[in-house]
Amino acid sequence: MAKDQNGIAQELMRQHRQREKFKTLSPAWPVDDLKTAYAVQGRFVELMQAESGAAIAGYKIGLTTKRMQHMCGIDHPIAGAVLANRIHRSGVTLALADHVHLGLEFEICTRVGRDLPPGDAPYDREMVADAVDAVCPAFEVVDDRSADYAGLDVRSLVADNSWNAGVVFGEYKTSWPELAPVEGVVRRDGAEIGRGTGADVLGHPFEPLTWLANHLAELGLGLKAGQFVMTGSLVTTRFPAGPERYDFDVSNLGHVDVTVR
Repeated sequence: MAKDQNGIAQELMRQHRQREKFKTLSPAWPVDDLKTAYAVQGRFVELMQAESGAAIAGYKIGLTTKRMQHMCGIDHPIAGAVLANRIHRSGVTLALADHVHLGLEFEICTRVGRDLPPGDAPYDREMVADAVDAVCPAFEVVDDRSADYAGLDVRSLVADNSWNAGVVFGEYKTSWPELAPVEGVVRRDGAEIGRGTGADVLGHPFEPLTWLANHLAELGLGLKAGQFVMTGSLVTTRFPAGPERYDFDVSNLGHVDVTVR
């Protein structure tokens, strides 16, 4: 089985190098369940680390709103790792040509100030909230490789590291308002195109964070001090069609912007 998982991870590396359209791995590369999908993801991330020399700096959580789940045809969150070489700061310019099909998600990022080891699981929201030492507005950069959402297979999506292609951070704050009611507003070239609240991600951004802490514990992993977690998009993913600027403002939390060329 481990040999099969390595082969699938190698196939994913090949697909990315060749900039191929995303496709369901089964039946040619069978991933029969989510446990196997996360095992393949782990190996895929290891291969990307070996190629880039970058450590895992944090994690993304995807599909934490009903509209995002509906968009992808599933009914629960998913997770992926974010490598250190994929971290950008507000004001960065991203190239469409560097991606097959670049997308932007609009999120509240949390950073943990102490370890959340698997041995202390199960975690509840109070436990993970106590571990958070900073938050900021952020974009997740995704590359769905022009996937066909009508036939999307969540196991293949998870195996492909849940499509993470990077993150763009605003400034971290070590004190923050109650996060459920904060409102995030997205503007494209100055015109508002969407808004959402912290409550749109499972009721509160610390809920998906709790889910992730327990998910990692089940894998025998854990969150380490200094790692960050992207908690899910407040607004439906946007796919820039050409040169555009996106601004994301979260009330009483801050601002982050990115230019796409």
